[in-house]
Formats: sequence, structure tokens, C-alpha cells
Amino acid sequence: MSLIETSSLGKRFNDTEAVKQLNLSVREGACTALLGPNGAGKTTTLNMLTGLMKPTEGTIQFDAAYEGDRRNYLGYLPQYPKFFGWMSGEEYLIFAAELAGLPKKQAKISASEMLELIGLQDDGKKRISGYSGGMKQRLGIAQALVHSPKLIILDEPVSALDPIGRREVLELMKRLKTHTSILFSTHVLHDAEEVSDDIFIMNKGTVVIEGSLRELQQTHQKPAFFLETEKSPEEWLHTLKEQDWVVDWELDHHRLMITVDNMEKARANLLKDEHLHELKLVKFEVAKTSLEDLFMKVIS
Repeated sequence: MSLIETSSLGKRFNDTEAVKQLNLSVREGACTALLGPNGAGKTTTLNMLTGLMKPTEGTIQFDAAYEGDRRNYLGYLPQYPKFFGWMSGEEYLIFAAELAGLPKKQAKISASEMLELIGLQDDGKKRISGYSGGMKQRLGIAQALVHSPKLIILDEPVSALDPIGRREVLELMKRLKTHTSILFSTHVLHDAEEVSDDIFIMNKGTVVIEGSLRELQQTHQKPAFFLETEKSPEEWLHTLKEQDWVVDWELDHHRLMITVDNMEKARANLLKDEHLHELKLVKFEVAKTSLEDLFMKVIS
């Protein structure tokens, strides 16, 4: 079942089409990644879904089972959240809960529950000015959750974090999947692969690839060989073009990725190729193309 979906959604700024003819569907109970390079239209899309920005065209439909303004059922964390440094984490969450319409008593209970959920129960009385980047981002997610929304929307939740903070937030997102539906944007495909169930890849304002993580892996990941040689393989590549088992290749100095359609045939031919051995192999690795390879291909 779709919790929220768009039909031919578009947003124009003067002569620039930031988002065009976007059809997006977010399943209830799923973690959905909106993936794309900077400028792909991800933030504009999220701003329209949250109601912060009006679309130029198209429609946004929330599950009819939840009546009224869809904003009552949404939680939102912007890419660059702002905090009152003089507040404690607990005070900030109580403030956010009351803004969302919770009575004061319920706001305190919910704030306490959120602090425990995000692992800040021992730091709730501390001023936010003393929080690390990862702690602030977890607090930002907590304020998006404090009123028990059906869907939380996170705009680039880990992009500005160091490796430790990034790991903290990704682990939190994995736990949150059991509590609520998640839609988040990112330009890092590895993050999308790690936590998401469904993936939409955007480029230049439109979705170019979509599907569940498993579907994309099964459809687009191909067997491949990663080779590295001491001598340049450029001349040898001319002979490789003639092989019927070769699908594609990418050369980066002395490093080469060869995508094939028949793993066994390719392996046998490569291992007995005397010209390849003359290049002095440093690395010969059997693998599969990653979704990052797909990502780079569709946005180029």
C-alpha cells in the first residue's frame, strides 16, 4: 500500500524546471531512498511533499485512511537543521512536541521516549551547544518523530557528518524502520543500499531508475572482472572488443573493470590470454558491478 504518492509532479522556478513529471510512491512500513547528485531535484521534491513548497503542476496524494491535512502525519528533518544551543535536548523535544499539538504532559513523556530511542537518555539534560554533530542529527530525527508521525522525511541526514556521526545515524535509521515509514534523500548510494527497501534515482528533475533494492540488484548487477596491471592495457583492449562475452569495460590508468555476460567463458579466456599475462597482472578479481556503477551510468 502506498502511504504517499505523486502524479506528474512538477516545480518550475522561472525558466528552470527543478522537478518534472515526477511519479513517486512511498510504501507504508518501508524505508525509501531518493537518490541523486546535487541539483537533481531531491530537496525540492521533499519540500513539496512536506507542504513547504507548492508544486507548479501535478498532485500529491496521502493514504485516504489518514484523514485531514497530511502534514499532521509527517515528521521532517531538513538538510541543515537549526537548534537553540541554550536549550537542553529534553527541552528542545518537549518544545517540538508542543508545537506539534501534544499536551504538555504527553510532550514530556514523548520527549523521554525519543531520547531513549536515539540513545541520548544520558545527555538529555545537557545543552545542545555541547552536542557533537552526530548527536545533533539524532536529536533532529527525534524531533521529527516526537509526535508519532506515519512518515518521517529526512533530507540528506548524514551528508555533513564525520564517519562516526554518519555510522550513528545510519544505525538509528535501521532501528527506526520498525517504528515508522522513512523517506530520505542522499547522493551516497552506499548509504541507500545499507538501510533502504526501495530506491528512486533522480537526475535533472526526474526519476530515471526505480525499484526495490533486491529488484535493482537482480536486474542491473552484472558479473565483472577487476584487473590491475603494471603495463598499460590500452592496446590489449583492442583485442578484447572482439570477444562476444564482453558487455562493457572501464579503464582508469592501469585499472580495468570488464563487465561480461558469461562468467565461466570470460574467466577461461582471460586466464589463458598470453597478452594479458605479458602486461604483468597485479590484481585479478571476480565480482559483480555495484549499484554505484549503475548510478554513475544513469547520471552521466
